[in-house]
Amino acid sequence: MSEKPVADKPVVVENTPEAGAAEPMRQGGMDWFVLRVASNKESSVRETLLRKVQIEGMTHLVGRILVPTEKTKTVKAGKTRITETKLYPGYVFVEMRLENDGRIPQDVFFLIKETTGVGDFVGTAGRPTPMKEHEIEKMLRDSRKPEEEPIVKLVFNKGDHVTVKEGPFQGYEGTVDEVDPEKGRVKVLVTIFGRQAPIELEEWLIAKSEQV
Repeated sequence: MSEKPVADKPVVVENTPEAGAAEPMRQGGMDWFVLRVASNKESSVRETLLRKVQIEGMTHLVGRILVPTEKTKTVKAGKTRITETKLYPGYVFVEMRLENDGRIPQDVFFLIKETTGVGDFVGTAGRPTPMKEHEIEKMLRDSRKPEEEPIVKLVFNKGDHVTVKEGPFQGYEGTVDEVDPEKGRVKVLVTIFGRQAPIELEEWLIAKSEQV
């Protein structure tokens, strides 16, 4: 006797910050909260909290702890320099499970509060405010892996009026004609002997005219 066809079971897909993301937006039963911390202590607070959560066996109450950063690449005098900056200085993002009444579990509360450099959660005392959906999405997108290619940032755009700060063309004013973020260079149109001519410079050699 042939078997009856079995209907496909519906597949439940948990929301993620972007299609193809490896991690869910939230882990089961948890929410994201914003913790205020001392300036320049974000990374050390994160590392300490992660360690304490593991030691105290509270991974069922506290999930991910994130400090979103951005790597930027600048080129100066032919040398490339990569720096990492905090996107939300003074804040650490904590994923955790609250009690049914919206309060932080007592053990978790003391574990966090007794950590050097920690302030308060955003929200009312003892009842932190969960982050909104769009805030979580942006924060998770910003929490990129350190291995990712650093962003090259140039502060100049085509059409900007600039002044040359150093080098043989120091003091000349001109207009940005092209930018090359990968090389950290810009092409500037300046007037030399009454005629407009393009010169190529490293971006650190120029400044916007109103800043000089």
